[in-house]
Amino acid sequence: MRKTTLLTISLTFLVVLPATAQLGSVWTDFQSYAGDLQTYLTNNLTDTLKPIESEAQSAINNATGELNIPNPIAAGQNVRDGMVWYYISDKFDNNATVRANLASNEVNRLITRGAVASVMGEDGQIRLKTKLEETERNLREVDEYSEETDKISNDLLQEARNIANTIANTTPLGQISALLGINQSTLQQQSIRIQRDQLKITGENLGQTMQMNQFMQYSNLNLANISQQVEEANRARRVDTSAEAARLLRTTSQIDLFGRTEEN
Repeated sequence: MRKTTLLTISLTFLVVLPATAQLGSVWTDFQSYAGDLQTYLTNNLTDTLKPIESEAQSAINNATGELNIPNPIAAGQNVRDGMVWYYISDKFDNNATVRANLASNEVNRLITRGAVASVMGEDGQIRLKTKLEETERNLREVDEYSEETDKISNDLLQEARNIANTIANTTPLGQISALLGINQSTLQQQSIRIQRDQLKITGENLGQTMQMNQFMQYSNLNLANISQQVEEANRARRVDTSAEAARLLRTTSQIDLFGRTEEN
């Protein structure tokens, strides 16, 4: 009876542990991630979107939903809508629509970098490390419980065989019942081993998924950097073109002025 109870307890732990390894605090972890993202946005708005950081912050706040993360599409649209009517004029780049799109793209890049920093930053790495450590620890506990269950099952199987040998000399019905009991215990033991192996595979998948997530974050960061470089190159060309046009206009005006002076 005692061994049967221990087997039941071990099986209960085996069923509960996988959920415990995945339980953690999923919502709390996500809230922490969202908080890191918002902190990054607040701390970097001034450097990247000066002098319209207050308008950009308002656009991001208005685009933030129930998960406390901004919708980049809505945030970009809010910035564009506001910038069309309000912008700081530039000597050679004063197209309101173009500058609104530039500001919108910069907000999207800022959100992307904030998401990367929230995952790869100090707090993000602590969260991932905790998840991986808890997963590995729970897998070790599953192994320990599984080994204990194997030992209990082997003891029960041996007792069942001894009883079967005793009953086998009595009636055919008793012999059949004994064989069924042994087969049921064997199948139960094999099922536990299969569950243990499945848990290991789940743990490996979790680790690989997290690694893949890191690679995706690096890709997002690279794309954001490439986008910024392209826009900076385009702006430099626009400024150069405007400056050249202004120089030609000034030269033409001077020539025209000198020509009129000579004619007079």
